[in-house]
Amino acid sequence: MPMQLQIITAEREVFSGEVDAMVAPGIAGQLGILPNHAPLMTVLQPGELMVRAAGEESYLALSGGYIEVLGNQVIILADAAEDVDEIDEARAQEAMERAQQRIANRTSDIELEQAVQSLRRAQVRVTVARRRRSAPHRSMAQRPQAAP
Repeated sequence: MPMQLQIITAEREVFSGEVDAMVAPGIAGQLGILPNHAPLMTVLQPGELMVRAAGEESYLALSGGYIEVLGNQVIILADAAEDVDEIDEARAQEAMERAQQRIANRTSDIELEQAVQSLRRAQVRVTVARRRRSAPHRSMAQRPQAAP
């Protein structure tokens, strides 16, 4: 029995459909979610989200957010979510370099924290893109979506 997954950002609904399993980057480590999972609400850290449906895996880079699991319904409210096929690796690499420069040239603790967060988001995008480009996967955009 599959579960219903919704991935929502402030800009758009990234995905809405049935999935068999998923692994999300929880604040305390990786969260494996299967149908009939115990109720859960927690913070997500920047990292890779793996979604499995019909025997195929899809990967997204999340920049953080929240996840709620209730029954067979999973809702992810993400700060940002990018399918591996949407990530511009060169642009993400440039963002990582800019963040490293901001860390080196910081003038306050607040600037340091913002630069570290930017660096972490860029690192996740680069890592997900490099790791998954050559691995077999299916774009989330190609998955069947639930009817609105």
